[in-house]
Amino acid sequence: MKNTRLLLLVLLGISGLAYEQSVNTLKEINTTWDKFALAYETLDGQLFADIHAKQLIRISGGQRISDYEAYCSSNSARFQNAKSNGVTNTIAFRFFERIHNDSIASERGIYQLVRTANGASQTYYGQFHVLFKNIENQWLIIMDYDSTEGNTIDETDYLKAYAIDDFDPFVKE
Repeated sequence: MKNTRLLLLVLLGISGLAYEQSVNTLKEINTTWDKFALAYETLDGQLFADIHAKQLIRISGGQRISDYEAYCSSNSARFQNAKSNGVTNTIAFRFFERIHNDSIASERGIYQLVRTANGASQTYYGQFHVLFKNIENQWLIIMDYDSTEGNTIDETDYLKAYAIDDFDPFVKE
């Protein structure tokens, strides 16, 4: 009986450690998501480029595919144009799937992009699938796919997904 209790305590300890490690990994990945949002908010093309791996594959709207150079250059030009025209952006992410190990991660969810120009705001929603790779202790985006799914993604989908800091649905004890 004593051995059974000891085994149970050891297993619970291992399970708790795995849970903590998994939460820590999600927090590390969230650092990259935070930089993504900050790049949009500050219209910082360099910060945006810095969170993507040079091997990036970008699939935009389910219709175009590009590499790191094309995507970062295009996004930097879009940010410059927004700055010139007084446009501001905020972007937020919610998740319905977050899978990872020590070196790679797959995350799917819904984004909400709010663009404000001339005092008027417009909100856009889309579904994303992003793959990350831990490169030199930094989680970098290696694949970024998004789509509006034929303009069917909306606030209801966004709110059904889990908040960026809600780790429990994605961590198994």
